[in-house]
Amino acid sequence: MSSAFVEPADGRIRVWRRRGERFAEGAVLERQCFGGGSVMVWGGISTCLRTPLYHVVGNLTCVRYQNEILQPLVVPALQAIGPRAILQDDNAPPHRSAAVNTFIQQARVNRMLWPANSPDLNPIEHMWGELWRRVQQHHPPPANLGQLLQWLQQEWNGVPRAFICNLIHSMHQRCVECLAHNGGHTRY
Repeated sequence: MSSAFVEPADGRIRVWRRRGERFAEGAVLERQCFGGGSVMVWGGISTCLRTPLYHVVGNLTCVRYQNEILQPLVVPALQAIGPRAILQDDNAPPHRSAAVNTFIQQARVNRMLWPANSPDLNPIEHMWGELWRRVQQHHPPPANLGQLLQWLQQEWNGVPRAFICNLIHSMHQRCVECLAHNGGHTRY
């Protein structure tokens, strides 16, 4: 048998096999699923702190983003960091609404502006990747969404501070490489 399993970055598994091997034991990968579903979480990181991981239930609107994330989590975290703290979010519609922009100005939050269609260089994206890898190491897979959320919370708190600091300190080099490649692909 010469079947090969490949799991690329998109999470889909591709199988190469010879004719007649479709259901051969070596060409079948069994998965135990808990019935599907997903959870949405929000979190913030800096070199000196990380916010609690927040479970977003349902759609995240600009009003919910302001009331459930910015006000109780982001503003206190930025205040704890000090006056040089900068919020680095993305161009998601709830983040860029007029109401949220007004709130951010009134709260005196320094915000990094991102041009439309810019590459996503935010270190939090690599934190999400690390969180995903850590949760994937749990065996068997989560039995339900509640257990998945519990594992996400546990692993979020377990990511070493040094890992987070490395992500944030790489920001300068991310920008340098992005400029050098005219906004094209980089190693980040």
